Amino acid sequence: MSTADGRAEAGAGEDGSGRGSGGTGSRAGNEPVDGGRARDRIELVLTVILALAAVGTAWAGFQSAKWSGVQANSYAQASAARTESSRRSNEAGQLVTIDVISFTQWLTALNEEIVADPSRRPEGVYTPDPDSVSGFLFTRFRKEFKPAMSAWLVNRPLANPEAPPTPFAMPEYRLAADEAADRLLRQAERKSATARQSNQRSDNYVLTAVLFALVLFFAAVAGRSRAGRAQWVLLGLTVAALLAAVSLLLSYPVTV
Repeated sequence: MSTADGRAEAGAGEDGSGRGSGGTGSRAGNEPVDGGRARDRIELVLTVILALAAVGTAWAGFQSAKWSGVQANSYAQASAARTESSRRSNEAGQLVTIDVISFTQWLTALNEEIVADPSRRPEGVYTPDPDSVSGFLFTRFRKEFKPAMSAWLVNRPLANPEAPPTPFAMPEYRLAADEAADRLLRQAERKSATARQSNQRSDNYVLTAVLFALVLFFAAVAGRSRAGRAQWVLLGLTVAALLAAVSLLLSYPVTV
């Protein structure tokens, strides 16, 4: 073999080796590019997650504060209703005392009149005599007491032993103050129930805010992680926590 042929073969060998090295270098150069693109996508996802978690945290805190306000207002209204209910109940008790005293005085006066003149004993429905003490007292019964008194006298209680013992046992005896006290008490119970429910809703929003804080923590750790598998695991935990927090947030009632 000649000297020229040897040089040609050596040159061919060097060119082949160079092409082989160039092919290996090209594959090695693609791997960092693909890894950089994957990392860019992860960082983009994490950025979106961080934004959503921040908005969710702010919204949960806002709703928690609003429901706390509803709770405070409801408790205040319940307290006011209970106070007014107690006042009306005391008023009803005073009116009952007035009716009892008036009825007792009327019954005493009527008994004295019957003892003084037995012919005045009523056998049927009582008819007040304006010239007598009993008639005077009868005409001055309170308006709320008169229907019960009239219904009681229809039963001829002075002659019928099966009649109700007093007008206070009649269903016609109703006091507006007593009914108002019961209505206000029921209103207070409803307001208290609303306050308890609002407190629970406020607590639920606080719990959701804590869950969003966990999302922020996982996202921050995933963004700093350099190991590929660990970063993907943390990203999965971040997405799972975000989905759970958003699901809870959407299921709660909203107040403005």
